[in-house]
Amino acid sequence: MTHTTISSATKEVTIGFDQPFCVIGERINPTGRKLLAKEMAAGDYTRVKSDTFAQVEARAAMLDVNAGIPLANEPQILAETIQLVQSITEVPLSIDSSIVDALEAGLSVYQGKALVNSVTGEEERLETVLPLVKKHGAAVVAISNDETGISENPDIRFEVARKIVERAQDHGIKVADVVVDPLIMPVGAIRLAGASAFHLIRRLREELSVNTTCGASNVSFGLPNRHGLNAAFLSMAIGAGLTSAIMNPLRSEEMTAVWGADVMLGHDLECRHWIKRFREPAADGSTGGGRRRRERRPHRA
Repeated sequence: MTHTTISSATKEVTIGFDQPFCVIGERINPTGRKLLAKEMAAGDYTRVKSDTFAQVEARAAMLDVNAGIPLANEPQILAETIQLVQSITEVPLSIDSSIVDALEAGLSVYQGKALVNSVTGEEERLETVLPLVKKHGAAVVAISNDETGISENPDIRFEVARKIVERAQDHGIKVADVVVDPLIMPVGAIRLAGASAFHLIRRLREELSVNTTCGASNVSFGLPNRHGLNAAFLSMAIGAGLTSAIMNPLRSEEMTAVWGADVMLGHDLECRHWIKRFREPAADGSTGGGRRRRERRPHRA
């Protein structure tokens, strides 16, 4: 089994086919969040703190940290955010940026083994990000697109993923330290986007033996009841071999789907987490498990 180990200074998380699904909290990201972007640009990390605590409380195993704010000093803000988040939680982080200088700044202050998000199959990107990943002993998310863009054909995306994995090995990065993002397309615009994703995830598991991740909510873009669709997608994708996702752990539908998939795949030992999370509390005066205490009757001769 392929195990991808990500760590903070004090805690390790293992992503793998035989492990519980790894939920990577997506909330520390100013994209589409104007108030958060304004606060982070001004050096106010109050909302970052509350998002950190809320996601960890909701059982995110890792957190994704992004500081992509137009016209702001992204390297500085990303480094400050990482230092802050690591000072208040021990969960490992995914350092998320399209700017190499920001990735360098984030990695330089990170304590532990980070997950770098991300590298694509574009030549320039490969030759700038992969040496950085190797230098800092990190793992990396490989996004399945290249100079030609994002193909709707899952087999073409598979070949891009294969290329990135091979190039990573050329730079001394182990296969286990490459987590492939198969790129989930919106099913509302592309009818077979879900089926294509499941096909690609299976190939990545069976042929490349790599762990996988994705932005789970992309699949439902533009459709009503997005959380219900996201939940359906997650349970089916996990069955196909998806081992992690960047998602919102505060959404109960999606988290229930993840935990249910863990039960069905035997990754929740004796269903302990499911029982702990969903068992109804015992009524007043009764014992746990809903059983009544049997009265002891006096022995008769």
